Amino acid sequence: MRKLLLFLWSLLPIGAGAYHFGPGQDRMRVDEAGVALDRAEALALEARELASIQGDEAARDLWLAVEAAYGEALDALPADNVDEARRLRLERAKAQMFVSRLPEARRDLAGLVDELAADASVDPALLADARGALANAQYYTTWLKRLEGAPQAEWEPEIEASRQNYKLLAEELDRRGESKLAALAKEDLESSIRLARMDLSDLQGLPLPSQ
Repeated sequence: MRKLLLFLWSLLPIGAGAYHFGPGQDRMRVDEAGVALDRAEALALEARELASIQGDEAARDLWLAVEAAYGEALDALPADNVDEARRLRLERAKAQMFVSRLPEARRDLAGLVDELAADASVDPALLADARGALANAQYYTTWLKRLEGAPQAEWEPEIEASRQNYKLLAEELDRRGESKLAALAKEDLESSIRLARMDLSDLQGLPLPSQ
């Protein structure tokens, strides 16, 4: 018995190493991602509360920290955690829209929506959330392009894409029986139509929409 115990003890460093560089390493990375995610969510809640009181600009530094924390979570997450990575990418893109990184957020969201739409096993709620975020990014992009004096040929495809995404979102939410969310999507759809038709002079007199 003593010889058997000594033999098993001698194997412990090998077993520990196998765990550390195999499943254990993945577990450690998941734990690291979880810590970063918890921090991101807490910061996002704080940012929303501050923005509701003092406006989006007051919460900018918090949103920068949120974006960084979601990035840390993504970097730590093992490559095979696809669903979790998609959710993190979505939330990071949302944060980017508050810190003057709208073009990057819009690009990432467009790629994410295409990826989710092509996956038959995707969670419909995740796709709807991503599509709504993309429609918002396209709406804000149109608003800014118009204020910058971009020609209609440049901003019109953007607002048309936003309109289409709001329409698809409203239809999907209606099918799922989520009438309140569908009504909000329809309001956003109407806003996108108004933005496309609005005279530039009228647009210039309006405050920038909150993201």
